[in-house]
Amino acid sequence: MQSSMRDCLIVGLDVPNVSAAEAVVDKLGDIITFYKIGYQLFSASGLSFAKELVSSGKKVFLDMKLLDIDNTVARSIDSILCTGVSMVTVHAYPKTMRAAVKAAQGTDLCLLGITVLTSMDQNDLKEAGYCDTVENLVRKRARQICEVGMGGIVASAAEASALRSVIGTNMALVTPGIRPRGSEHGDQKRVMSPGDAIKAGASHLVIARPIIHARNPADAALGILHEMEVNSAMSVVQENMQDH
Repeated sequence: MQSSMRDCLIVGLDVPNVSAAEAVVDKLGDIITFYKIGYQLFSASGLSFAKELVSSGKKVFLDMKLLDIDNTVARSIDSILCTGVSMVTVHAYPKTMRAAVKAAQGTDLCLLGITVLTSMDQNDLKEAGYCDTVENLVRKRARQICEVGMGGIVASAAEASALRSVIGTNMALVTPGIRPRGSEHGDQKRVMSPGDAIKAGASHLVIARPIIHARNPADAALGILHEMEVNSAMSVVQENMQDH
């Protein structure tokens, strides 16, 4: 777990264009050091904006959920490496992950395996043709993520504690679907509060709407960071007590 919670909070720039993204970054100033760029912003010149953020000293999590033939995945990783982003997502299919790992070998790019989207529940999996439960499928993919040498995993914070027993303590465990208590869940189905996610073992929290749609985004971000800091400190105390 990183010492600074500022490096653990990733704000999702889930906005329609670069101008809107720039406005969010401007409002948050030095409070936030890490941003996520997903499909929506990527489709609106988001890759160029990612380079700008990196040049300005920010970290970028490029949430592309890559899934294609090996050569296409590898060439995509080559292009992504040129941007200087810190993290990129790949669907946790072993063949796809192996191609990505080979392409990123020797670099600092952290490849994250997508297990089961936090917008999906058991009924969604069944409709998609999966026989596994959400929990079983997540654990199976977590083991595969470790076996191929990925840098981390993306999963619901609800599964974080169980996943730590599979992936260990050193891999990144990035959790979307984070909602402060009292906020709307939106299209997320497997959610957890920021503090509970940190206690469960998440290394990074991805939060968009509760911050970027807040009346005062800076205050919202500071409140979440405070909750993360408090619960991180509590987790350390509990671990020390167990050691003794």
